[in-house]
Amino acid sequence: MDLGLRGKVALVVAASKGLGKAAALELAREGAAVAICARTEATLRATAAEIERATGSEVLAVVADVSHADDVERLVQATVDRFGRLDILVTNAGGPPPGYFLDLGDEPWHAAVELTLMSTVRLCRAAIPHMRKNGWGRIVNITSVSVKQPMDNLLLSNALRAGVVGLAKTLSNQFASDGVTVNSVCPGWTLTDRVVELNATRAREDGVSVREVERQVTADIPMGRMGQPQELAALIAFLASERAGYITGTAIPVDGGYVKGLL
Repeated sequence: MDLGLRGKVALVVAASKGLGKAAALELAREGAAVAICARTEATLRATAAEIERATGSEVLAVVADVSHADDVERLVQATVDRFGRLDILVTNAGGPPPGYFLDLGDEPWHAAVELTLMSTVRLCRAAIPHMRKNGWGRIVNITSVSVKQPMDNLLLSNALRAGVVGLAKTLSNQFASDGVTVNSVCPGWTLTDRVVELNATRAREDGVSVREVERQVTADIPMGRMGQPQELAALIAFLASERAGYITGTAIPVDGGYVKGLL
């Protein structure tokens, strides 16, 4: 299937590893030029070189922390300066730390708002004018299944990623007539390096094997396994494509059936 992405320009945030890297790689494979950002320069530049070698697409690497407003403006402008346009935005950020309500003071709330919600607000605000100018744009927000099925110890994620989905739904209505679609993807347990590390830490703390931790994690997943980053990336590429032009305002789980609700 030709997704019609050749000649398009995509900006993928927090893309030096994990889900962001998988999304950038998939978009580049489809022929898009890609800008990526992360906070760690060495890892970011290694990822950019890896994607270029694997796909032949041009990759721009920009060191940026999207919880900082100035970095967001600089990132979007650098992308447009390099490629002359911006067609696709994939928002992404590391999840806020776990915690229960009475354990969380104002400081972690404020930090989580900047990282999870305001980074998306600022990225969309900077990117949408470029999309409107061309009469075409795709925004895909990487959120979490916690927006569909909250998790007790992920209060900050439950509250603020739901805010991202509310923002996306509103923007999808406001900019549909400009040819801009706005959707969210909701990954469940996915086998990223970060999840591998978390499973190993939990195994050490509980005095069990990593295999046992994985068994516990996947017990509630009907498919009986965790997802692969490329499985989420395939959906992102489709939502970013010409083929998905009539899909907007959605929040789609990629979770092996983990979410038990109907919507």
